[in-house]
Amino acid sequence: MATGRMKGADMKLADRAFRKHIFKYVIQCVLATMAIYVVLLILDARSNAAIIGALGASSFIAFTMPRKHVSQARFMVGGYAVGITAGTLCHFLTVWTQWSPVPFAAVAVGVAIFVMVVTDTEHPPAAGVALGLALNGCTYTRVTVVAVGILALYLIKRLLRPVLIDLL
Repeated sequence: MATGRMKGADMKLADRAFRKHIFKYVIQCVLATMAIYVVLLILDARSNAAIIGALGASSFIAFTMPRKHVSQARFMVGGYAVGITAGTLCHFLTVWTQWSPVPFAAVAVGVAIFVMVVTDTEHPPAAGVALGLALNGCTYTRVTVVAVGILALYLIKRLLRPVLIDLL
């Protein structure tokens, strides 16, 4: 704006729907918090930051946009399947070649993005999973927690869909 001042509508501090749906806002955010808490209890947060961050972003999507296409199974579960596959393959390339994981981690992200776009399973946080698995290593525990985590997020969101609203 030329004046550098915000107009009345731009100065709002809270979403207008917040007052009307305060209980749903609180419950949906508590659900996202609980989901990530369980993941944090299972995985070491420091060595799995990219993976946990990705699941955190997915919980945001699942519980703030439960009716949008990006939170549907094709995108959440399909995107994670692509991210897990790309990250796992690039991790094993690192082990096999004994090169630095850095270039393979970059390739994992690029491949995950490409395959998600081609297969119409775009879920941005899944690229973070590819990065985390390629950089930090691919263990059965990590892959299982990620797979079960995204399935649980989706199933909880699906089960509660009748009472969840899009907060965005």
